Amino acid sequence: MRNAVDSVVTNPEALASVRKRKKGSLQRSETLTGFLFVSPMLLGVFILVLLPILATFILSLADWNFVAGMKGIHWVGMDNFEKLWQDEKFIKSVVNNLIFLLVVPVYMLISMVLAILIDRHVYMKSFFKVAYYMPYISSIVAVAIVFQVLFQPSYGPINSFLSALGVENPPKWIADPNFALFSVMMITVWVSIGFNMIVYIAGLQAIPSDLYEAAEIDGANAWVKFRRITFPLLSSTSFFLLITGIISTFKVFDIIAVLTQGGPINSTTMMLWYLYETAFVNLKVGYSSSMAVIMFIFVMLITLGQWIAQKKWVNY
Repeated sequence: MRNAVDSVVTNPEALASVRKRKKGSLQRSETLTGFLFVSPMLLGVFILVLLPILATFILSLADWNFVAGMKGIHWVGMDNFEKLWQDEKFIKSVVNNLIFLLVVPVYMLISMVLAILIDRHVYMKSFFKVAYYMPYISSIVAVAIVFQVLFQPSYGPINSFLSALGVENPPKWIADPNFALFSVMMITVWVSIGFNMIVYIAGLQAIPSDLYEAAEIDGANAWVKFRRITFPLLSSTSFFLLITGIISTFKVFDIIAVLTQGGPINSTTMMLWYLYETAFVNLKVGYSSSMAVIMFIFVMLITLGQWIAQKKWVNY
């Protein structure tokens, strides 16, 4: 036994082999331990995320009312997708979603301007951060109810103020098909400014002050410093907010459910709201699953397009 140990000690190759085996055993043990720790999360992701996504793709090829049970599944192939492009309400919801995308650049621009003003030119920064962030963390149901009162056509505060200014026929806001979607977009902008502003402030604080000092020495004015320093170095932050913002526009549901229920005359019907109505009111699970697949494709295409385009304007 002692001779075997001595041979290992005196033989570099044998010693390296022993160390390699011990290292491999330690790595396997650490890997197994890591999988044990993350297994509850992986199981939850599989059951709550991956499995429903797979089921959605499968059910999009079927005509199924889940009240009838599994025996009520009738496979129809691509018929659901063909019906979608002949469904005027679905086409309207797609158009509304595409129009709703405009809120993202609007609140990003407002948030960036506010972030620069608060970070560089305003006292009591903490107060303004909290004040602008409060709508974002407030219950969207409470926010929708408040704006439902504000936008009331007859005696709402907004129209009362407009009438006091001499406006004879103020808009009916959420009761008018021509203004309902615009009203929801204004509320979304107001709610979203706080979060985006906080993220932009964090991005501004990561920009080295030496760059601004060097620019001032060279005689650069405020616009030149913004165009040459601030905006390029905030591009990664803007890219993050742009992707998350566009994805969130396809998930608009709660404010529609409380404020307009898709009306009037489907003027605020979004894809997710129509999907909900189809699945849980009309009980057409297969048809609604095909809508979910279309939403998935839209989000994927937009995100991939952004990833390709970001190489030309995002600086890391």
